[in-house]
Formats: sequence, structure tokens, C-alpha cells
Amino acid sequence: MLADRTWQSPEWSVSALVRAKGARTVSVVLPALDEEATVGAVVESVRPLLGTLVDELVVLDSASTDRTAEVAAAAGARVVHRDRVLPELPARPGKGEVLWRSLAATTGDLLVFLDSDLVDPDPAFVPALLGPLLTLSGIHLVKGFYRRPLRLESTGGGRVTELLARPVLSALRPELAGVIQPLGGEYAGTREFLASVPFAAGYGVEIGLLLDAHARYGLAGLAQVNLGVRKHRNRSLLQLGVMSRQILGTALSRCGLPAADADLTQFVQVGGEWVPDRVPVLVADRPPMAEVLERR
Repeated sequence: MLADRTWQSPEWSVSALVRAKGARTVSVVLPALDEEATVGAVVESVRPLLGTLVDELVVLDSASTDRTAEVAAAAGARVVHRDRVLPELPARPGKGEVLWRSLAATTGDLLVFLDSDLVDPDPAFVPALLGPLLTLSGIHLVKGFYRRPLRLESTGGGRVTELLARPVLSALRPELAGVIQPLGGEYAGTREFLASVPFAAGYGVEIGLLLDAHARYGLAGLAQVNLGVRKHRNRSLLQLGVMSRQILGTALSRCGLPAADADLTQFVQVGGEWVPDRVPVLVADRPPMAEVLERR
């Protein structure tokens, strides 16, 4: 269990963490795709830490078609376009691709990932996620957990977690039953770990990293901290279906079970009839970044 590495009320002060940080460096990364309405506030929640606890604040833009890049830059982030990182490798769609490329676009010994669609982001997110990494030895991945309102008004968020991820982990990797938010987009890790494992290209990235960290370090390498409330844009059931298929494929492959790339068939009503809508689902991984950079 993770009882001795779970913080329900994180109380690390920024000044104490700066002292614990020593010569280590920290990069905060926000993956972003068409998030002009929210990315500025997320950047602003982290910006006061620049120069002390945080050394780099980077928005990795995934080919946005709105003003995400302009808003993020105006708020104080360094904006890097996905296609300008490892440009010799054609980009794949998906969140995991952007997070993977962020390893080549940053230099921090520790990395913190925050989703850029957060509403009312708490400035305490980054210090809380860094707490275990900076104050304990042997921790390589810190997951945030929180209450996730559905449509910002209830506790019904995290539907894929409860309907897919938790049952899958219970069946395939029961030691991870104590992880409260296995799919949460707010987490931190050591570069040593993150650069040494593959990244799922799409929404499977979070469960893939969790399973890889557990396989490599056991529960001793994991920690989790309470971030309070996390508000973000909720997605339709059809969108969650595609997300679930990617997550399931990654979980199965990490546990040694076959998980081929294949279209997901969903059904929608058109003119009173139910018709199939086939969506391609990419499960393939990107290789460990350390290997990619070594070959360049």
C-alpha cells in the first residue's frame, strides 16, 4: 500500500522546498492543444515560482489553431511548438507525444506536468507535487489526487478512472489499488525515470508511466499528494470511449498482453438510424528519450 507515501494535507513551504532542492533543477511543462481560454491562468499560477523553486516553465504547443501560444507567452511561459522538437521525427497525434517531446525541450532534473485546461488552478499544485521528490530519497513518480467535479458542479468527474482504470489495475496490477488518481494529468517525476521508459503516444501515457514506475521501482518509488479540487473541461462519452481504448491498450501492453492498434467502432444516430463511426486508435509507444538523444 501507499499509506506511508500519501500526503492528505501537504504542508511543505516553498522556502523549505527551495532549501531541499539544492543544486537540482525543476522544469514545469504544460501540454496544450487549443487551450487559449485556460492556459494563461495555469501559467500565471506557476510563474511566481520561477527563479526559485522552478527553473523552467514551458508550454509545449501541440499544433493549436487558436491563440494558445500567444496567451501562454504573454502570461510568462516559454512556448515551444511540438514540431520544432526532434523535427526529424514526424509528429504523432496525442498528449503522450507532446509530453515525450518535452523531455528533449527541457533540462530540469525533475519535471512537473500540469494540464493546461485547468480552471482556477491552485498555485500550491507544483510545490505539493515536488514535496516528496525533494525531501525523500528513492521517489521517482508523484501523482496528484483530487476531487474532480463533473461540469464543475458535482463529484462525478473521473469517469474513465472509475469505470476502466481502477478495475484494470485491480485485475492486472493489484498492488496499485492504493493509487487514488492513476490517470490524473498533474504529476511529477525524475528525469532519470522519465527519460528511461517509453511514452504512449495518446491518452495512455499516464497509466503507462505509472505501470513502468511500479515495475521498475515498486511501491517504494511512488508517492501521491492531495491537490484539493481539480476543475477542467469535461468530455463527451464518445470522446471518453476513444480515450478508454488508448488507456486499455497501454495497460495491457505494459502487463505483457497483446493490444494491437485497431479502429474503435462507435455508433451515432443519423436521421433516426444508428450508424457506425470508426475511429483509428494509436497504441504504439515512443522509445525512451534517453535512447533517442543518445543516437542523435
